[in-house]
Amino acid sequence: MSESTENGDAIGDLFANVSAPAGAPPPEDVPSPAEVISPEEVLTGPISFASIASIYRYPVKGLTPERMEVVELAEGGYFPGDRLFAIENGPSGFMPEAPSFQPKIKFLMLMRNERLAALDASYDDATGELVIRHEDTEAVRGDIRTPAGREAIEGFFQRYSRYELRGAPKVLQAPQGFRFVDTTEGFISLINLASCRALGEIIGQPVDPLRFRANFYLDGMEPWEEFDLVGQTIEIGNHVRLKVTQRIFRCAATNVDPVTAKRDLDIPSTLMRNFDHTDCGIFAEVLEGGLVAEGDSVRITL
Repeated sequence: MSESTENGDAIGDLFANVSAPAGAPPPEDVPSPAEVISPEEVLTGPISFASIASIYRYPVKGLTPERMEVVELAEGGYFPGDRLFAIENGPSGFMPEAPSFQPKIKFLMLMRNERLAALDASYDDATGELVIRHEDTEAVRGDIRTPAGREAIEGFFQRYSRYELRGAPKVLQAPQGFRFVDTTEGFISLINLASCRALGEIIGQPVDPLRFRANFYLDGMEPWEEFDLVGQTIEIGNHVRLKVTQRIFRCAATNVDPVTAKRDLDIPSTLMRNFDHTDCGIFAEVLEGGLVAEGDSVRITL
C-alpha cells in the first residue's frame, strides 16, 4: 500500500464514528474528507516554513538601509528601489549606455570604506532627493538625478572620503534594467534570522542582521536551513514565486557594525573556522511577481 493510500485511509478513519448533528443531510450527500482534499494535495501542496520578518532596500550602494512595509516584485526584475545608485571611487570603466557588472571594489563600499556606515542617508523616490546626515547634522542634500544634485553629493564625498579615494568620486545612476548588485544571477537576497542568532552564539555577542544587507529577512526557520532551498521554488504571500539560485558568499563588509561604523567582528573567518565556508543567506530570482508584505508566510512547493 502506498503512503498516499495510507494517509487517505487515516483521514477517513478520523471521521468514521462521528455522528451527524440534527438536521444534517443524509450521509450519502456529505462528501468524504478524501473528496474535499485528496492525500496528494496534503502531501504535495505548498508548506509554510517561515515568514517575512522585515523588508529592506538600499537605494545607494554602501549607504543606509531603508525599511519597507510592502514591496511589489516584477517577474525577472530587480528588487524595487535597490542599488539604484553607486559612488564611483575613481574611474571604473562603467558605461551607462552599455552597462555591465562591475566588482564592488570599484565603488565606495563597506568592505573597504567602513566610515560609510556612520552616515544616515534617505532617498525620496518621488523627488529624487538624497539627504545625507552625519552626527545628527545634515551634510548634503540634492536631487541625485540631476547634474547639480550629483555635483553637491560628489563634493561631500570628496571631503568625507578624501583619504580613501583613488580618484574623483562620481555618482552613477543605474540605467533601465540594471542595478549595482554584487551578483549576475538572482537579484533578491534573503537572510535567515536563525542563522544570524546561531552565528552570534558562536561569536559570543549578538550579530546585527543588517550587517548582511538583505532584502528579505526570514523568521521561523532552523539555523542554516536556507541553504537547503537552493534550486527550490518558494512562494511568498499571495502567490509570489521565487527561484532560489545560490548561496551568498560573504566578504569583509559584514565585519562593520551598521550602527557604530566600527570594524569589530570577523564574520567570514568565523564562518570558515566553524563551517568550512563563508556563506550566509541566499539569492533568488522572481518567477512570478506581486506584492510582498511584512508578516507574509513563506512556503515551499514540494
